[in-house]
Amino acid sequence: MNRVVRGEDSREWVVRAQMEWRRPATVEDFEHDVAGSPVPGFVMLTVTVVLAVILVAWLPDGVVVPAWVIYGLLLLAVFFPLRWVLNRPWKVVAETEGDLMGDRQPERWVGVVSGMFRVRREVGDVVKSIQRHSLPDFDGPLHPMD
Repeated sequence: MNRVVRGEDSREWVVRAQMEWRRPATVEDFEHDVAGSPVPGFVMLTVTVVLAVILVAWLPDGVVVPAWVIYGLLLLAVFFPLRWVLNRPWKVVAETEGDLMGDRQPERWVGVVSGMFRVRREVGDVVKSIQRHSLPDFDGPLHPMD
């Protein structure tokens, strides 16, 4: 997601958002990040699939499973991966190379926003703020980088 916007002071800003596969490590999260690999998740998924296969294999012949039970199980199977995809963190970057006269220095603002729909709204807010005030909003998710 890339957007080019011109600020009130005629500087050209590039606002972009990119999905991150992992949440960025912060000081608060450091001690809680114990699992260093995705192996526990794969083990739990394997156990769940094996138990589901055993349940279906041992089902007696006379049992009729209602359609709503199958639909409910499919909904549960799709819900959590879909929720995971829609709540991924996005890195939002707004940067400019300065102006042509050399009066204004290059700037780079970076922040993290969680959620696919929330990131679209935040990028729109950043674009509006740059158009009005020539800078991203200080109260928003973006912070200036050195």
